[in-house]
Amino acid sequence: MSKIQRPRGTQDMFGETAARFDHVVETFNRVRKLYGFGRVDVPIFESTAVFARSLGETTDVVSKEMYSFEDRGGDSLTLRPEFTAGIARAYIENGWQQHAPLKVAAWGPLFRYERPQKGRFRQFHQLDAEVIGAAEPAADVEVIALGQQVLNELGVAGDVTLQLNTLGDAETRAAWRAALVAHFSAHMDVLSAESRERLAKNPLRILDSKAEGDRALVADAPRIDAFMTSEAGAFFDSVQKGLQASGVAFVRAESLVRGFDYYRHTAFEFVTDALGAQGTVIGGGRYDGLIGSMGGPDTPAVGWAGGIERLAMLVAAPAVGHVIAVVPDAPEMTEAAAALLLALRRAGLAAEMAYRGNAKRQVEIARKRDTAAIVFVRADGSRHVQHLTGDDAERAALAAAIAGVVA
Repeated sequence: MSKIQRPRGTQDMFGETAARFDHVVETFNRVRKLYGFGRVDVPIFESTAVFARSLGETTDVVSKEMYSFEDRGGDSLTLRPEFTAGIARAYIENGWQQHAPLKVAAWGPLFRYERPQKGRFRQFHQLDAEVIGAAEPAADVEVIALGQQVLNELGVAGDVTLQLNTLGDAETRAAWRAALVAHFSAHMDVLSAESRERLAKNPLRILDSKAEGDRALVADAPRIDAFMTSEAGAFFDSVQKGLQASGVAFVRAESLVRGFDYYRHTAFEFVTDALGAQGTVIGGGRYDGLIGSMGGPDTPAVGWAGGIERLAMLVAAPAVGHVIAVVPDAPEMTEAAAALLLALRRAGLAAEMAYRGNAKRQVEIARKRDTAAIVFVRADGSRHVQHLTGDDAERAALAAAIAGVVA
């Protein structure tokens, strides 16, 4: 019989890996509440059309990477490869326009059939934040500031740079796109095969090309600023001033683009060089045309997604919590120890008690688990606290908390 193993591109998490993951999610949930972003949840699988319409039939995600299948009823379903399309579908279907501007956040697993590598899995997890129904530059500033504060509170902001660009409005984008097509078409003989294919379908994506021969052409390509309408320029100027007022540092990245026509104005990525080639930890932008392209009302929106695994690789190992071990001195004190265990937990103190073993063995177990303190429950009714970890201030605070329960 062959050995049962997890599927390629998936992971089992435990110990420090799971603690890092939890730390990222807990930090995100705490910060997004400070910004007034409510929790939203959408299905892990959707009708395939949701992603084909939102991501574009010709994209690599749709044509090569989606996990699609036919269910018993003959419907084509797809495991979600990203959050935004599902949230947009829910916004349209449930009539959430009445709540606009809607500030929502999500996190959970996503699925793409990619080549597994450092920080990239076929089942991976993302954080997601969206503002739907707000056309103002202030919404762009807020979602970016939210991302910056998450990075700050994770302690990784020093390793990450915010790259910022604009895609302009529809008029700006159309004129720039035409200029790019003319520029690259004049050099078809040296353009890579992939970029020649993109030229017909998605010319802005050529600016992302990693092919060596394309880089010189990209460097000489027309810049969007030459085609910017006054309205688009004013919008981008407002975003930059808003970020500066919010204390969010950024660098202009003129080659940072989003290929689909429904993207407008702001595009941004938080990038690090601490993870090798997989440098983007948060990426997003404004997608004013998406909900309209999916059959809903024309609705402005802006948001971002961040890789939980990548962020977890950047953060320091979370500190071990102050867990208290409760140890009965003798078997007949087990019920009294259980009562104390319950009281500690109800008081908000993390506490546990071994399931078996005499007092000596339970102390050995507690020491192996880096327990902060042991509370001995003795036959004479007394409680004795033995501290194992922490500095003087931490020990004093924990002792006071325990005393408040024991008393």
